[in-house]
Amino acid sequence: MSTTNTTLEGRTAVVTGAGAGLGRAEALALAGLGANVVVNDVGPAADDVVAEIKALGADAVAVTGDVGDWSMGERLVAAAVETFGGLDVVVNNAGVLRDRMLFNLAESDWDDVIRVHLKGHAGLSRAASVHWRAASKTSGAPVYGRVVNTSSEAFLFGAPGQPNYSAAKAGITALTLATAQGMSRYGVRANAICPRARTAMTADSFGEGVNAPGGLDIMAPERVATLVAHLASPAADGINGQVFVVYGDMVALLAPPTVEHKFTAADGTFTPEELDAQLTPYFSGRDPHRNYAAYSVAALDTTGTQQTPAGTQQTPAG
Repeated sequence: MSTTNTTLEGRTAVVTGAGAGLGRAEALALAGLGANVVVNDVGPAADDVVAEIKALGADAVAVTGDVGDWSMGERLVAAAVETFGGLDVVVNNAGVLRDRMLFNLAESDWDDVIRVHLKGHAGLSRAASVHWRAASKTSGAPVYGRVVNTSSEAFLFGAPGQPNYSAAKAGITALTLATAQGMSRYGVRANAICPRARTAMTADSFGEGVNAPGGLDIMAPERVATLVAHLASPAADGINGQVFVVYGDMVALLAPPTVEHKFTAADGTFTPEELDAQLTPYFSGRDPHRNYAAYSVAALDTTGTQQTPAGTQQTPAG
């Protein structure tokens, strides 16, 4: 039962990659709170999700196409406005995988992943921001706008078998922060999630489903979708520019990077000798896993999935 502060009645959302898996769960969760949904995917599965949404008593329309095409963002915004009269929520979820070690990475492997994930997020976010900014200027007041982007723990760990995917997700996190800071004056809130869920894309990465109390798989996409729906709601007005790790029975809010140590040149300019004198002893004998990778996030694991300091080789959803 939705409260006034979490209901999405009368709101319209766009969800990319919503034909299956996490995107489907997110679209259904938003519809469950009363939102109209523009369901995007590259194939006819989008029509099936539209039918599911209508069965819930909400309304939906399918728009098929590749979000890596910059014009798709404008098409999706136009579909929301023309079909339902406006746009309130954007959930960027669509993605592809081309897992390779760096030395096996082909140019097409890089381009495909960056185009769909990072460019796909950017194209729709840009189109939505144009719409919201214009609406705010017309009304002379902030609008209602929510952006939920799909990052990944891969960028936190620097997943060794996913240099393309990790780079795309790092870019998505930076895009989210820029969106949050650039669009907040117009009423828009933008946040990123790093999800794990058992989907077709992660079928080879996770084991058999494990039912938690209530019978829901501990890695069910619906668990992630609940947070997405909350971030899309009025209740999340005070949440902006944040990054969450979400899966299983937890939602973890990440802190920004901190400065570990500051090295200062004695006379205002470093010489090679002085850098050597300061940096070399500081890193001497240092644990090689004590680097910029966020290994502490691995300690959050509540699913029984094994993590290693070298980074997880499983593929987080999104």
